[in-house]
Amino acid sequence: MKKSLIVSIISLFSLMLQVNCSSGSTNEPEDPNPSPNPPENPVATNDVDFWLTTANKNDLLKKQSTVLSFNTTFNNYPNITVDESQTYQSIDGFGFTLTGGSAEVINGLSSTKRTELLQELFGNSENSISISYLRISIGASDLNEAPFSYDDVPAGQTDETLSNFSLEPDLNGVISVLQDILQINPNIKILGSPWSAPVWMKDNNSTIGGSLQPQYYGAYAQYFVKYIQEMKNLGITVDAITVQNEPQHGGNNPSMVMSAVEQADFIKNHLGPAFTSANITTKIIVWDHNCDRPDYPITVLNDPDANKFIDGSAFHLYAGNISALSTVHNSFPNKNLYFTEQYTSSSSDFAGDLKWHLANVIIGSMRNWSKNALEWNLANNPAFEPHTDGGCSTCKGALTISSGGNITRNVAYYIIAHASKFVPSGSVRIGSNISGDIQNVAFKTPNGKKVLIVENNGDLSTTFNVKYNGKWFVTSLAAGAVGTYVWE
Repeated sequence: MKKSLIVSIISLFSLMLQVNCSSGSTNEPEDPNPSPNPPENPVATNDVDFWLTTANKNDLLKKQSTVLSFNTTFNNYPNITVDESQTYQSIDGFGFTLTGGSAEVINGLSSTKRTELLQELFGNSENSISISYLRISIGASDLNEAPFSYDDVPAGQTDETLSNFSLEPDLNGVISVLQDILQINPNIKILGSPWSAPVWMKDNNSTIGGSLQPQYYGAYAQYFVKYIQEMKNLGITVDAITVQNEPQHGGNNPSMVMSAVEQADFIKNHLGPAFTSANITTKIIVWDHNCDRPDYPITVLNDPDANKFIDGSAFHLYAGNISALSTVHNSFPNKNLYFTEQYTSSSSDFAGDLKWHLANVIIGSMRNWSKNALEWNLANNPAFEPHTDGGCSTCKGALTISSGGNITRNVAYYIIAHASKFVPSGSVRIGSNISGDIQNVAFKTPNGKKVLIVENNGDLSTTFNVKYNGKWFVTSLAAGAVGTYVWE
């Protein structure tokens, strides 16, 4: 009995051993290309690059390591839907005003630091912010050390033939910096704006306020012609001019007052014909002042003889609402819109400026048809200088440059960089919806990339979807933060 039991156990053990030894072999054909076992949770691929600036400055235009993948997993978050079938205006660029004071402090840097800074501002490297548009003053602005024009003569004299005209006051400043910038970005767009005509053309013989005397309209038109031609001779193409910076503000130094009727008269009877006669294609832009007076550019554009010479209208936002640009667009949809100035104050805080300027200057101007968005001064020293006697003493540059060569990047630097680095000239604004406090604007670049700039204008952190072509990714922004999202 025991012997029989032992034999049975041995037989069973032998059978089990055979089964185990043959478990890796079946009657099914083997996979000729076996692959390693896939992970239980495949790693998501990143579809979207994301740069972030936060109100607390913990992140300053910092590329995030967050993986953002398009998918179709349902959720209840609010949606921003980007629609490239909806197209709006083409974009000329983003930037600042290169004031005489900006040029002075930049030129005060060592040769090495100056070169490095210009590459950072205007180049296309990974560490550059790729500024694509600059405004400059025709003659002095209030952020020069002192007021001047390009045709100043002794008191009591005039120079109607402009024989004394000279760009010499800017040769070693703005012009020298521009020439170096053009070596880095030959395609940068340049807008010229006068703060005042030469004093001898004005009715009050002062750099402050006063108006252009009608008998000098012709000479002043030729002043613009000479300016554009001589800049061209120095290798600088002026893409556009505004007729007068802030023509309803006569209290700055320098400044000049010009009514809408006067501006229309000057353009149709003098400036426009002078440009045509000299074969100048530089764009003529009207207004260049606040959003509270859309009636001013509309009045100028309503004059058919002036209208034919005018490319569009420019705005600032020290008064009024950014929707004024759309008011003018709706009246003259064939004319362009520009946003040419907004300053940040020495007394304001980073978080407040980041939030307001992104919502209004960048996103607001773009959603209201502007072709550009410019913050005010590019650079000044720690005392918010240089400026004229009576000029702005609280205007904070995008950069603060000390006499020792230390460079501080201020809030305006990041405001512009969130657009300029990613949305080059030639991009087109495309459709995107506003969802609650999530302010945004979308673009398609010349190489086909999609760019979405988003600012959380609320007081709480918000999670949301960005939908594109039937799929979406989930992301979030803290209160007051701004993100730029880029995908193919």
